[in-house]
Amino acid sequence: MTTTPKPFWNPWLAGVALGVTLLVTFLLTGHGLGATGFTTRLSAWLGLQIAPEATQANAYLGAMARPDILDGWITWQVIGVFVGALLAAFLAGRLRVQLDGATRVGTGKRIASALIGGLLAGFGARIAAGCTSGLGLSGAATLSIAAFVFLGAFFVTGLIVSRLVKGV
Repeated sequence: MTTTPKPFWNPWLAGVALGVTLLVTFLLTGHGLGATGFTTRLSAWLGLQIAPEATQANAYLGAMARPDILDGWITWQVIGVFVGALLAAFLAGRLRVQLDGATRVGTGKRIASALIGGLLAGFGARIAAGCTSGLGLSGAATLSIAAFVFLGAFFVTGLIVSRLVKGV
């Protein structure tokens, strides 16, 4: 049985909803949204499981190394985003596994490109001290100059890379 997926939200309404969500997050928690901090916390937690002494002595990961990965707000935010997106996709009739991109390139190249691009974006977000949600949305909401520089650099880089890898 196939069903017709529900239409996407109006982008203006979605933007207002995101803004209200960000405002409520600031009011309730005292900080904005973010996601890449979770990957660093997860790396620190995994490091504690594999090599605790080396992880705690590491200047970068040591400060974030905690024995319980579930004790941080950012962990629950990422879990909530995942569960919420899964539920929303299911309720909208859009839940499916698919591989996007040009089919003429081949599945292996598309997957490799996506993984490499994701790793580079994550690395860049850690260097910039925030991702598009943490530095971009939350930083721009507080009128942070770094947020606007990051967003400009992010979009310009995206435009350049999209021209370089067109068709992938």
